[in-house]
Amino acid sequence: MNRLLGIFSLIVSVVATVAANAVSTGDLTWLSTGGIEGGVIAQKTLLAVAVVAGTYGIYHLVRHLLVRRIASKRRAHDVRNVLRFGLGAVTIIGLLGVLTEQWVGVLFSLGIVGFAVTFALQQPLFSLMGWIYIMVKRPYQVGDRVRIGDAKGDVIEVDFLVTTLWEINGELVSSNQPSGRVVTLPNSTVLSSEVYNFSWEEFPYVWNEISIQLSYETDLAFARQELTDVADDYLGERMAQNIARYRELLAETPVELEVRDGPTVNVVQQESWVELRLRYLVHPRRGQRAKNDLYERILERFKKNPDRISFPVSRNR
Repeated sequence: MNRLLGIFSLIVSVVATVAANAVSTGDLTWLSTGGIEGGVIAQKTLLAVAVVAGTYGIYHLVRHLLVRRIASKRRAHDVRNVLRFGLGAVTIIGLLGVLTEQWVGVLFSLGIVGFAVTFALQQPLFSLMGWIYIMVKRPYQVGDRVRIGDAKGDVIEVDFLVTTLWEINGELVSSNQPSGRVVTLPNSTVLSSEVYNFSWEEFPYVWNEISIQLSYETDLAFARQELTDVADDYLGERMAQNIARYRELLAETPVELEVRDGPTVNVVQQESWVELRLRYLVHPRRGQRAKNDLYERILERFKKNPDRISFPVSRNR
């Protein structure tokens, strides 16, 4: 469909250009108005149609030939937006040039007008600058799970002026579950707020924790081993491979950090109980599911060893 629409638009552009050259020598006095000859009005109108139809046709052809061949939906989305922005600018300049016949003056005027508009439309311009920053620096892209300011969700659209998120973990729900709401943020937000990307393209995994509260009578060494065994059985080789990739990325930075080969358990002393925190690597979109599964398996394993595992009885936990 895009290819046929692009070809048709280019044909319209060529026909309009030929017609513009033809009417310039014709007698169209009946179109004259305001002291402007009818032939000039018809010619400029046809040339304007040629410019719009030409850029529109080029957009659809390039989209058909290039964008659809890009396997990644994220890259295709970005290329499509850049193409729309570039051809949109060319269309505006082309229309002004055709109507005024002063190409250098048009470019100069655009500079002056742009300077004046900067003061009148600061926020939209900042958002456009934010879009350019997003395209160049790639703090996030469509499909990523991010937190921008107070909003958290999955990026479903990055337009010239706004970023649209499918909200998770909002005021309606918890535990990183989708709320069903859509959050729209101006792109200028990335220039003034922190951006947390939970599914960075180079490494789309995060460290997660499960906390288990046990009494001081518990065999802590046994409990820690049980926790790591459950996590190893559940996560398997997948986590080991992800940790290897994590080490590779760390090696490319000045950060020196010791990373264990598998899940780890940290012990935190509380007033009347001991808290064991199981730390593991997981994809952010599977974090809650993994936490639920691990928690059920851990409780099932602990219940089989009541002589070595005990839970605090206080209700003040």
